[in-house]
Amino acid sequence: MMLFGVSCNQTGLRKETTPTVHSDSLVDLEVRRLMAQGIELDERQRQARAIASVFARRAGPGRAHRLAALCYVKTIGTEFMPLDLAEIALAETGSIGLDATAVSPKGALGVWQLMPYRAISHGFRPEEMQDDEKCAEAAVMELTTKLEMANGDLVRAKKLYCGRGPDADAYEVKRRRYRKELLKELHSPVAAVAAEVRIRWWRVS
Repeated sequence: MMLFGVSCNQTGLRKETTPTVHSDSLVDLEVRRLMAQGIELDERQRQARAIASVFARRAGPGRAHRLAALCYVKTIGTEFMPLDLAEIALAETGSIGLDATAVSPKGALGVWQLMPYRAISHGFRPEEMQDDEKCAEAAVMELTTKLEMANGDLVRAKKLYCGRGPDADAYEVKRRRYRKELLKELHSPVAAVAAEVRIRWWRVS
C-alpha cells in the first residue's frame, strides 16, 4: 500500500537545522484547546523539557533543544502531544544522533524519515526533509494520515507510520522503549530542573 511512506528498517542509515518562531496566536489557540480538554499548557512545556533532556543524550544541547521546540510547536492545534512526535524521531534516527541528513536504505529522509513521495504528497520537496522544521511538519501530516487510517487509534497510527509486517512489529517495540525513556524523564524532577537550566542557556547563547 503506497500510504506506508516511511522506512522503519533503519539498518544502514547514512548521514548525507533550524529554530522555530513561536506564534502568539497559535499559542493562544492551543491554550484554549487544552483548557477545553482539561489539559494544562504546563504539561506540554514539561514534555518539551523532558524531550530536550532525552534528545541531548544523542545530539548536542543546542540541537536537542531546537528539535524539542519543534515537537512542541508543530503539534500545537493537532491531535498530538510533543511526546508523540519525539518518540517517532527517536525510533527513526535516535541511533544516529537525530541526524537531519539521514537516508535509510529505502530512501526515507530526515529526522522523521519520510519517503520522498510522501514528502511530495504533503507539499514538500524531498530535499526539504533535511530541514528539521519542514520534516517535522511533514511528519505531523503523515501521522495525521495514519491516525485516520487507524480510525483514531493513536497507538496503531504510530505503528502504521512504519507500515505493516515484521519491520513494523520491531519498530513498535523500539518506539515503546523510547516512550518509556521519555516518560521516565518526564517524571524526574531533577532532570526537569536541569533541562530548564539548559533551555535558559540556549536562549541567551
